Amino acid sequence: MSRMYLLVEGQTEETFVRELLAPHYARNGLFITPIIVRTSPGHKGGVTGYGKIKPQLSRLCKQDRHASVSTLFDLYGLPGDFPGKSAAGFPANGTGEQKAIFLETWLAEDINELNFIPYLMVYEFEALLFVKPEAFSSWTDSQGTVDALVAIAQAHETPEHINDSPQTAPSKRIKRLMPEYKKTFHGPLIAAEIGLDPLRQACSHFNNWLLRLEQLAA
Repeated sequence: MSRMYLLVEGQTEETFVRELLAPHYARNGLFITPIIVRTSPGHKGGVTGYGKIKPQLSRLCKQDRHASVSTLFDLYGLPGDFPGKSAAGFPANGTGEQKAIFLETWLAEDINELNFIPYLMVYEFEALLFVKPEAFSSWTDSQGTVDALVAIAQAHETPEHINDSPQTAPSKRIKRLMPEYKKTFHGPLIAAEIGLDPLRQACSHFNNWLLRLEQLAA
């Protein structure tokens, strides 16, 4: 049996882990506990400043040396003080995966714990939902909305290529087409309907992280 503490950005990610990832990996001997980041006393959710995140990660790594610790944060919207964001070598014109790998490397070096595995979602959780946008048909009566989401997915090489501007990030596109979309409710349900295998087949950076988790389970 292996254990992992997974520090997640918010309730959406917590539900996604609890409902989809945790049951899958528990069957393989890895028990994942999602923990929502604390932003202030009595408040949880949101990566608003790295200074609030680092102590939580360091504490998790040190409190149980036999467990692994990882993250599930969106690349989109990371604060300016996040390790590597202001570095001269940051690949500003690179792909989302290149940006994520660069920042993950800096994060790992800053936390500097052997049981830490950094992961950033490219570009955010909602990218996973573009793996099969037809799944939105269960939650909207508008075929036009579904067709528009399908067109967005087809216009990009992979869901992880849907970019990170305030107008074109995956969640912004969904919300504009489907105003009734509720991230914490619809997001995990649609991801679960799509299924883990299709998600990882379409999203290479997500899949590479899961491969590392499988090594822990093994």
